[in-house]
Amino acid sequence: MLDNTPICAISTAQGNGAIAVIRISGKGSIEICDKIFQSPKLGKKLSNQKPNTLHFGSITDKDIIIDEVVISIFRNPQSYTGEDIIEISCHGSEYIQQKILQLLIKNGARQAKAGEYTMRAFLNGKMDLSQAEAVADLIASSSSTSHKVALQQMRGGFSNEITILRNKLLKFISLIELELDFSEEDVEFADRKQLSTLLNQIENLVNKLLKSFELGNVIKNGVPVAIVGHTNVGKSTLLNKLLNEEKAIVSDIAGTTRDVIEDIINIEGVSFRFIDTAGIRDTKDKIESLGIERTFAKISKASIVLLLVDASENTADIEKAIARIKNVINNKQKLIVIINKLDLINDENKLTAIHKILNKHLDKSDIHIEISAKSGKNIDRLIAELLNTINIEALNQNEVIITNTRHFEALNSSSEALTRAKDGLENNISGDFLAMDIREVLHYLGEITGQISTNEVLGNIFSKFCIGK
Repeated sequence: MLDNTPICAISTAQGNGAIAVIRISGKGSIEICDKIFQSPKLGKKLSNQKPNTLHFGSITDKDIIIDEVVISIFRNPQSYTGEDIIEISCHGSEYIQQKILQLLIKNGARQAKAGEYTMRAFLNGKMDLSQAEAVADLIASSSSTSHKVALQQMRGGFSNEITILRNKLLKFISLIELELDFSEEDVEFADRKQLSTLLNQIENLVNKLLKSFELGNVIKNGVPVAIVGHTNVGKSTLLNKLLNEEKAIVSDIAGTTRDVIEDIINIEGVSFRFIDTAGIRDTKDKIESLGIERTFAKISKASIVLLLVDASENTADIEKAIARIKNVINNKQKLIVIINKLDLINDENKLTAIHKILNKHLDKSDIHIEISAKSGKNIDRLIAELLNTINIEALNQNEVIITNTRHFEALNSSSEALTRAKDGLENNISGDFLAMDIREVLHYLGEITGQISTNEVLGNIFSKFCIGK
């Protein structure tokens, strides 16, 4: 797939801005820019200039000046792609950007495909595949936690450790396959005890990474939080209070929220996707019924379920709401029961009765909080409980966390192959069968770093990048 023909693209976001950057990479990139760049002060061609230097001048179309620009020169292999690269910093007019891009194409470059710069960086050995994927995650990061995880992976993350262990395993497979050439002499070149130790090391790393995916997935995509409850218990008021804006309609009329309302809030570097759902009640209204169906669909996909109950309503309705939600959530979901509208009651007996219901239906892992969504009372406690559901400590200690589904699937497959290899080693199976299992482990570990890859896989990965990166 390696193609070093010059490619060009606008690397900054679409639209007008103060400055835009146009990047051209590949063999002959500097010479192409020489055809359209003039600098009286420079007096020489860009192709004669030193790498890592900046040059001020004009981009011209024949004798017509398009813009005054600053050009950055990077020469292979000391560049992002491992090829010669020119970056043109021009004014942010869309007309100027497109005019310069057309001039580059007219003089021998072609439009870059999505992710082609980073693909070239991978193919030229500037980064492995997991690091290349982390570049896309870094660009898409929307919180300090997702930024931190993406940056760690882009700098090597777990891929360095995988590569080291994989190389050690390659030496063992070579010795085992060498044994097959001397099968009649019954010799053993590969130390089985050392191999067992190495397989245990790899298994420990793989299991650690697999366990981290649950956290990594919510860091990357945000923690889905469903706000559920009967009509008029204050779900929309709570959402507005958390978002600090009037996102949802608040009304005394039951059934106001008839569809799902979603928004994201960043709390201490963690993104939470709050989902305000239609109130759960028996209704003959077809539209409201559809909204309630969507409520239960969202509950099944949420990591955290916030069940709001109205402290002022009768205890039978409160118990019915809690029992209904407990019946539909699973043991992997975190339930937080919120007793809302504290400002409307002064009856200690009522609160005592509610607490009895909570004790009857809630498990030890479930949480309950008493708040007033209208006044904001105890909202800080709710936020603290939300943060407690995330293993922030793992982030603070720079533990390796995987966020990529492709990596998870490859690790899962390598885990299965590792189990077979370890079982085979314990049962003294023949070297050819042992070699097959170890080869499978090597294959799946190599898929993560790109040591084993296909054009179809690479095309799928880099097609998700933005053009210009």
